[in-house]
Amino acid sequence: MSFSALKDNKEKRLHVGQGEHHITSDPDVVLSTILGSCVAMCLRDPVAGIGGMNHFLLPEGSGAGTDAGRRYGAYAMELLINDLLKAGGRRERLEAKLFGGGRMFDSLRDVGRSNADFAEKFLRDEGIPVVGGSLRGDGGRRLHYWPVTGKAMQRAVTDTVAPKPVPVVRPPVDTGALELF
Repeated sequence: MSFSALKDNKEKRLHVGQGEHHITSDPDVVLSTILGSCVAMCLRDPVAGIGGMNHFLLPEGSGAGTDAGRRYGAYAMELLINDLLKAGGRRERLEAKLFGGGRMFDSLRDVGRSNADFAEKFLRDEGIPVVGGSLRGDGGRRLHYWPVTGKAMQRAVTDTVAPKPVPVVRPPVDTGALELF
């Protein structure tokens, strides 16, 4: 299926933004997000037919205010798991897919790698198997996830603006003449 096929009138696309999560048992729902160094966990219980997605910015930290913690992985992972369990999922049947964690800039700290490492360790510690996904690499990606079936599609997000051409400066031709000024 191509990304253009997502325009099916039957499907309901919901965007999951930074610091958000969403769960559903509606087979017509497609969860989507755009990731750079952020990570999204797609989690589902295939027997209960319920699943969801989160989107976090940093592995760990403390936040001030009611929703500040949502941008951190530890909080985002717990929210999604707990909401899935409250909706009828069973911990022993959960399966995850992880996406994102791209290296977005050549800087000293690779936030994407830290996010990816955190997500893998968190799920390993929780005993939740990772059955697919795409972590790390360079650049961003657009993700579509069907929580009931577990199907996921991603596409690289690239710069659509063409770089400005760099003018070619040719060295002056030496004619042997001397110019005084």
